[in-house]
Amino acid sequence: MQITRQRPETQQGAAENFTGTVWLDELAAPPAPSRLRMFNVHFAPGAHTAWHRHPHGQVLHVLQGEGLVQRRGAAVERIRAGDTVWIEPGEWHWHGAGPRTFMTHLAVVEATGDGMTTEWDTHVAAVDRPA
Repeated sequence: MQITRQRPETQQGAAENFTGTVWLDELAAPPAPSRLRMFNVHFAPGAHTAWHRHPHGQVLHVLQGEGLVQRRGAAVERIRAGDTVWIEPGEWHWHGAGPRTFMTHLAVVEATGDGMTTEWDTHVAAVDRPA
């Protein structure tokens, strides 16, 4: 058993992967053979990810606020504190805060053998986001 009492400093989401203000706290990245990665992600109102996908899928659990999630080709879905979202492996999607609310979620992914967790694509067009 290992208890981590000090974690890496909070990192701001990179502009090439996020729109708006986003902060990430890496909560877990156990040593091999585990490939688990867990992040606490804080989105300011209207902030969201670019389109992306995960080779082994992703679990999002909303801790506070309200947000939005969309898979490519489907309608935007509202998510709220207490909701858990399973995103299938390889499914293109984006997620983030609602237009007038903050949103915080846990994001859990499994890395590939070479450590990759996410493939990033283009930013979400403003026309595709609800106002």
